[in-house]
Amino acid sequence: MIQENILQLTEYGLATGLIFPEDKIYTINRLLELFELDELDDNVAQAWETKPRFTQEEAEEKLEGILNSMMEYALEQGILKEDGIVARDLFDTKIMGLLVPRPSEAIAKFRDLYQNQSPQAATDYFYKLCCDSDYIRRYRIKKDLKWTTDTEYGQLDITVNLSKPEKDPKAIAAAKLAKQSGYPKCLLCKENEGYAGRINHPARQNHRIMPIVINQSDWYLQYSPYVYYNEHCIVFNSKHTPMKIERAAFGKLLDFVEQFPHYFVGSNADLPIVGGSILSHDHFQGGHYEFAMAKAPIETEIEFSGFNDVKAGIVKWPMSVIRLTAPEKERLIDLADKILQKWRGYTDEAAFIFANTDGEPHNTITPIARRRGESYELDLVLRNNITTDEHPLGVYHPHANLHHIKKENIGLIEVMGLAVLPARLKDEMATLKAAMLSGADIRSDEAIAKHADWVDAFRAKYDSITESNIDTVIRNEIGLVFQEVLKDAGVYKCTKEGRDAFLRFIQTVNA
Repeated sequence: MIQENILQLTEYGLATGLIFPEDKIYTINRLLELFELDELDDNVAQAWETKPRFTQEEAEEKLEGILNSMMEYALEQGILKEDGIVARDLFDTKIMGLLVPRPSEAIAKFRDLYQNQSPQAATDYFYKLCCDSDYIRRYRIKKDLKWTTDTEYGQLDITVNLSKPEKDPKAIAAAKLAKQSGYPKCLLCKENEGYAGRINHPARQNHRIMPIVINQSDWYLQYSPYVYYNEHCIVFNSKHTPMKIERAAFGKLLDFVEQFPHYFVGSNADLPIVGGSILSHDHFQGGHYEFAMAKAPIETEIEFSGFNDVKAGIVKWPMSVIRLTAPEKERLIDLADKILQKWRGYTDEAAFIFANTDGEPHNTITPIARRRGESYELDLVLRNNITTDEHPLGVYHPHANLHHIKKENIGLIEVMGLAVLPARLKDEMATLKAAMLSGADIRSDEAIAKHADWVDAFRAKYDSITESNIDTVIRNEIGLVFQEVLKDAGVYKCTKEGRDAFLRFIQTVNA
């Protein structure tokens, strides 16, 4: 079977364009070497030649099965030393690494498409390469639960992330005993490209990155292997340097969308709790997607002294967003920097906004950039990470009554209106559904007792909850919880008092 698997995988490479006909024998020989085989069986090869070739769609459907069959053989022969999700991921990445073009070849193709066709043609090629190479595991992404919920702020996107595998107990134990290494320094560093990985670091033989220059500095473009939304990309500094929201960050974001006008790009905040990211390595996230926040209208138009050429307003959104639009990048950078500097040092005790306590800074910004025709648009989301005894995880963080659904930090992706919810919810919601339909006591079941108050609160909204509508009800109510999560994370609430306090800050920028 391994002989046929080798031919199948080679055919997968041809069907997807990872390899060309001239690469066929070379690829077969590299796979034979990996599986410690001396030759390709003539009978298998001749039988294979009589079979129809894969289409792209057929190739995608077959990949997971081909790789699983190869790994079963590798286990039986002792080539793969251990079983388990981590060991398998290390090995199947090694397999796929044999089919991926060298970095120089991928870069040359990307640049040719960018220069001679369009930025979108370049990213289309690169994204497909990352999917075809199994760096983005399409068969796992399909398992994610996704839906939308209509709210007063637009359609919020909800995802339950199932594509990121949980480590098995044996791998966790092995990782504790493994030699600690500082190479690569983190999961974003350029040294990940082609890295074989280890029990406590993912394999990246099939990983490719594209060098780009933004704001006169060297950066790289890659894609997230978990793809929370369409073409979810990561733009990272060539140097392992900490994240910092400053004037230069606005320039980099706007420079990126000038080069890739079909993408948005944004940065997580640079403080714990409100960051929700790898703060040790300067990076942004972007992609070919329009979130609910980007679609949200201006609620209140505002003006900034000396910036009459910049259109500005407070966005109708549960978090506190100032939107700036102008045809000139430098004007946006100047104004954004002014707002940032004012916000860093801003305190309004009446609104429970404190710039710092005991020397610890609390105020920062989550910025998001996009193009609007010939103009540039910059959303500045005001963030504050203060904690109290009542809210030890953060005052402007999901409050305790929402933790049964979402407890994690609210980072850039959530800020824009996409909930990335924990995998545990899949099983919990299935158990909850059964309990609700059978009339079982939710509070007596340890697995779902934490959801009991929530269920009691929303039951009364529906005339009846039955087998035919319960899935819709539960998903809708999860989406409405996420709306409350965003409200908790907003430093200025969507009330008259909150908006008045928001305008007080605007006045200080103009002072």
